[in-house]
Amino acid sequence: MATAATELPIAEPSTLERKRARVRLLSEELLSHRVVGVVAFRGVPASALQSMRRELRSRGSRLRVAPNTLLTHALTEAAAERPALKELIPLIRDQSGILFSGLNPFMVYQELEQTRQPTYAHGGEVAPEDVKVPAGETSFKPGPIVGELQHAGLPAAIEKGKVVLKKDTVLVAQGQVISREVAQILTRLEVKPLEVGLILQGATEESFFYPRETLAVDLVSRRDDLARAHVRALALAVRVGWATPETAPRLVTRAHREALALAVAGAYPTPESVSPLLRKAYREALAIEGLKKD
Repeated sequence: MATAATELPIAEPSTLERKRARVRLLSEELLSHRVVGVVAFRGVPASALQSMRRELRSRGSRLRVAPNTLLTHALTEAAAERPALKELIPLIRDQSGILFSGLNPFMVYQELEQTRQPTYAHGGEVAPEDVKVPAGETSFKPGPIVGELQHAGLPAAIEKGKVVLKKDTVLVAQGQVISREVAQILTRLEVKPLEVGLILQGATEESFFYPRETLAVDLVSRRDDLARAHVRALALAVRVGWATPETAPRLVTRAHREALALAVAGAYPTPESVSPLLRKAYREALAIEGLKKD
């Protein structure tokens, strides 16, 4: 009597094998995209992050979030084929993700900047820039709050029954840690010293690497600079008679105007110069008539 074949259990892949598979897939994904960037998203609520990711997908970009060690291994593996990706590895820190996009890095930077929103500090954060508290009246009623403000370093006083700050004050310098006490004061003053959003730390486009400071370009200012440069270059080309598709119409107009002026000055009759010549002759005849009367 035949016995049924014994079915052997299929071995599940180990945790290490699964991690290696994820690294391999992410590495292949890195190499399949022209533009790759590292994005920091510390402080972004989970719900807001999901909304931002959906918005990015609608614009042709995609944010991949994974443990930093996995991202680092994937970048290291992909950098063997595309060395520029190695520049992104030091940017993987804190809460980070990888951004894939079909846009150029400068456009990606501008899009991510639009996701940033001011927010209150809770204490322990590093000030990204000087935290300034402006002078003026506050909404506080006179009381212990004056001492609390002074203790925090703000020049508070009572004037006409109101708590006022006597002068603009830098409460926390750029790069310093915002203490919990100062964070509470800032919140009560409705000062939002921090920003949350997706921050592009750097990006690569094929074999080129762009650090954040290079991508931080004021596009409106650069566009205005280019427009002014175009106007000046066009004026110079017309002045020296340099013929291009842009200057040709202006050069022809100038040549026609100068030729007409020369024809009138030399009393050379042409269909275009007859009318100006007649007007000139009439003016001269009137002048002669006036001399006779005198």
